[in-house]
Amino acid sequence: MGSFLILLGYMGCGKSELGKKISISRSISFIDLDHFIEEKEKSSISSIFRKHGELYFRKKERFYLEMLFESDIDAVISLGGGTPCYFDNMDFINSFENKTTVYLKTSPKELARRLFDQRSQRPMISHLETSDALLEFISKHLFERTFYYLKSDKHLVTDGKTTDQLVEEFNGLT
Repeated sequence: MGSFLILLGYMGCGKSELGKKISISRSISFIDLDHFIEEKEKSSISSIFRKHGELYFRKKERFYLEMLFESDIDAVISLGGGTPCYFDNMDFINSFENKTTVYLKTSPKELARRLFDQRSQRPMISHLETSDALLEFISKHLFERTFYYLKSDKHLVTDGKTTDQLVEEFNGLT
């Protein structure tokens, strides 16, 4: 079995960007779960949501998560923002000894700022037309998801920090 550093948090918190830099600093693989799913399914996440719905996507997400955990690689894995919140995914992840989970905690205001111009690429928020509507959606959604995110081993606040600062702080945590 491999060992895993798992980044989780709401969309836009920096999981992919930070994960890439951490993997380079540690000379291990980086896997973005959403990109992994897109590669295996030969379809974008947006397209999967449109064609098959969220439940289908969440089942595939769990299937590929299990596949990764059965592998022998050492990797930084960036989860999708909703991955920890569906089925018993966080309990499943936490059942492994060879992993460290880190919640990238980002304020709703900062998330809304980062995500506003990316709405068209994000199925969950593509329908929101104003920054106020986005902030309200994120605040409610984050309130629902925080319970799952807080099950992580470590927490890292991202607001006001550069990626390099976060890599340094992350390396001090794990």
